[in-house]
Amino acid sequence: MGELNRTALHVLHQELGAKMVPFAGYDMPVQYKLGVMKEHLHTRAAAGLFDVSHMGQVILRGPDPAQALERLVPQALTGLDEGRQRYAFFTNETGGILDDLMVANRGDHLFVVVNAACKAADIAHMRANLPGIEVEEITDRALLALQGPVAETVLKRLVPGVAAMTFMDVAILPSPFGALWVSRSGYTGEDGYEISVANTQARALAEALLADTAVEPIGLGARDSLRLEAGLCLYGNDIDDTTSPVEAALEWAVQKARRKGGTREGGFPGAARILAEFDNGAARRRVGLLPGTRAPMRAGTPLFASAEGGTQIGQVTSGAFGPSLEAPVSMSYVATEFAATGTGLFGEVRGKRLPVTVADMPFRASTYKR
Repeated sequence: MGELNRTALHVLHQELGAKMVPFAGYDMPVQYKLGVMKEHLHTRAAAGLFDVSHMGQVILRGPDPAQALERLVPQALTGLDEGRQRYAFFTNETGGILDDLMVANRGDHLFVVVNAACKAADIAHMRANLPGIEVEEITDRALLALQGPVAETVLKRLVPGVAAMTFMDVAILPSPFGALWVSRSGYTGEDGYEISVANTQARALAEALLADTAVEPIGLGARDSLRLEAGLCLYGNDIDDTTSPVEAALEWAVQKARRKGGTREGGFPGAARILAEFDNGAARRRVGLLPGTRAPMRAGTPLFASAEGGTQIGQVTSGAFGPSLEAPVSMSYVATEFAATGTGLFGEVRGKRLPVTVADMPFRASTYKR
């Protein structure tokens, strides 16, 4: 393994007592002194501060970058209002998902945030397939996420303009830490913000937020359990280049304009398969699972329709204990005939089949400000 990259907050993480682990080529905090369980619950009750600077920040400039980007994603971007962002995903020619991302309309350009593990590939993909569009990777800014029910109260003391924002709004706002690129969004199911700040000001901003007694630093461990309770996919686990948007239960993210009969039907990689699955369904489906045991069923657990015998009908892709629910939760793919809510299945753990029930997601209702 080569030398790990470090974010602008690396020294602060160490000073805060973080346990650091390799993640997507970066040395990242997995937990702090509170521990994963308490960090998770604190975010649900107050506010948690996450360093997500490992993710890729990209600006697209040129003649109609939204129309150009529609050639690579099945989302409708040309009608996206200025000051708004949309969840999107790159698809491949076989209808699989190359990565999921956020796309924001900032007037004369698009601001795109991509996953850390896919960052280099995504930027290369855009540069190769968006002729006439300048693809600028932003490397001099950190990215923080402030999440939880008091996130607005905390952040508006420093940046008053954030209070007027609603879910999926974006804005560039003045602050004592320079211009902040803010979105009202996140990866926890809670209300909150993602904040791009100059690397030189990242520590000062983080310390100003942590000075509020409602805010605790939160690591990757709690970030994972929070997003799992919220039913949000982790790229590489729950979606990948073999899973289609329909298999992944992400139909809601494909606007009518890009579907069959829409004003801009198709025109993206894998459209033939994806649009056919909109009409006919897919052979498998991403679902939530509630294990009937105290222990979580983790990624890789095979699923069966009966307690004994039979062929495997699915597999767990993510699983953990859900601290907010005080129960284990999992996400999986199962054959579509077994995907109905309430269906009883069995997960095979260490050679023993244990009961599990198909459940709706999110496991805990989201609290976005709409």
